[in-house]
Amino acid sequence: MFNTYEEAVSWIHSLLNHGIKPGLERMEWMLERLGHPERRLKFVHVGGTNGKGSTLTYMRHILQESGYEVGTFTSPYIESFTERIALNGTPIPENDLVEVCNRVYPIVQEASNTSLGSPTEFEVITLISFVYFGKIAYPDIVLMEVGLGGRLDSTNVIHPLVSVITNVGFDHMHILGNDLEQITFEKAGIIKSGVPLVTTAENDLVRNMLMETTKENNTKCYKLNEEFRLSNVMSTKDGETFTFHSPYRTIENVSIEMKGLHQVKNASAALMAMEYLRVFYGLHIEEDMIKRGLLNASWPGRFEHMLTNPDVIIDGAHNPEGIASLADTIRKRYPDSTIYTVFSAVGDKDIEAMLKPLYPIVSTITFTTFDFPRAVRASEQYKRCSFSEKAYEENWRTAVDAVMKKADEKDLVLVTGSLYFIAEVRSYLKSLK
Repeated sequence: MFNTYEEAVSWIHSLLNHGIKPGLERMEWMLERLGHPERRLKFVHVGGTNGKGSTLTYMRHILQESGYEVGTFTSPYIESFTERIALNGTPIPENDLVEVCNRVYPIVQEASNTSLGSPTEFEVITLISFVYFGKIAYPDIVLMEVGLGGRLDSTNVIHPLVSVITNVGFDHMHILGNDLEQITFEKAGIIKSGVPLVTTAENDLVRNMLMETTKENNTKCYKLNEEFRLSNVMSTKDGETFTFHSPYRTIENVSIEMKGLHQVKNASAALMAMEYLRVFYGLHIEEDMIKRGLLNASWPGRFEHMLTNPDVIIDGAHNPEGIASLADTIRKRYPDSTIYTVFSAVGDKDIEAMLKPLYPIVSTITFTTFDFPRAVRASEQYKRCSFSEKAYEENWRTAVDAVMKKADEKDLVLVTGSLYFIAEVRSYLKSLK
C-alpha cells in the first residue's frame, strides 16, 4: 500500500505498460466492487476531437460563478498530475489521492488476477476520480472529459444529465478507424437513452450520424447553427465577443479571453449545455453569472501567450483540425508577422496532413522531440514534411532557444504539437519570465 504521494503516482504511471484496452467490462466490474460511487454523482459528459478541455472549462467557470461545487476530470495534465481530477479548479489534494489509491489498489490487483486482465492507467485514473468525487469531495456536478473515442472509453460507464460532442475529425485513427464514419460512430457512443446531445460538429456526415443516434436513443440533438446559433462574432484585442441564441433565451455582448473562432464555438457548446441544465434541471444560472464565468475562463496551452519581444505563443494543436483552427487564429491576429514554428508530435501522426494549414503563413518549421514514450524523433518528423524552410533539432530546449534568438521583437514564435510537449515547453518558458 502507499504512504506517500510519490508512491501512489509511481504506481499509477507503472500501469502505462498495460497499454490501451478499449472496453467497459473491467470498469464495470471494479465499480461494482467499490459500491458504484459514480451513481451518487450528476455528470456532464464531454467528447469530441478538439475543444473538449476548453468547453469543459467554460462550463466549470459558469457553474462556479453560479455558486455550484464543480468536479472536473480532464486529460492530459499541463503542470501537475493531480490537476486531472479537480474540485472548483483545485487539484485533488495529495493526501486524498493517496487515500483513494489505497482504496482502489486491492480492486485493481484483484481484477488483474481474473480473466478481465490488468486495468490500464487511464481506467485506474478514471476509477480514482469516481471514488474521490463520490466518496470524499461530493461536488454538485462533475464535468467528465472523454479520454479516447467514446463508445469504449472508460468514462462511458456514467449516465449524464446532458452530453456534449465538440467537433469530430481525424485523430487516434489507429484505434478509432480510418474514416470519418468510423470515428463518428465511436464518438457517438457516449449518447445515452433520454440524454440530450449538444454538438458543434459542422460536417454533414457527422451531424447526420449524431442526429440518427439521438433519434435511436429517444432524445434531442442541439446543433450549432440550428437549435442554437451565434451572431455578431467579433475579435477584439483581448479575445472574442458574440451574441448567443438558444431556444430558451438570447444573451448579448458575451466576451471570452481565449482567442479564435473555434473558442467561440466551444463557448457556445458550453452555453447550450448550461441552458439545458437551467431549463430542465432548475439550475440557478443567471446571465451575469454566465458572462463573468466565460470571461474568467482560461485553459493553459491553448493559444497561450508566454513571452514578448518576440511574442511566444504555445498551442497544443495535435491533429489536422486543431492546426487548421490555429492557422485561422494566427492569420487573423498576426497578419503581418514573420512566424517561426517549433513543432513536436507523438505517435504515428501524418505530419504532412497536420502541418499543411500552416505552410502558407509560417516562415520556418523546426522539428524537435522530447522525453516521452510515444514521442517521434525530430529527424523522422523532418522527413515526413514537404515544407521547404525546415530544420530539426533533437533537443527541444536547444530548438526553442535557437528559434527565439533568431526572431526579431516584432516576429512571432509559435510552439505547437503534442500537449505533452507543450506542457514541458510551458514550464521552461515560465522560468524565463
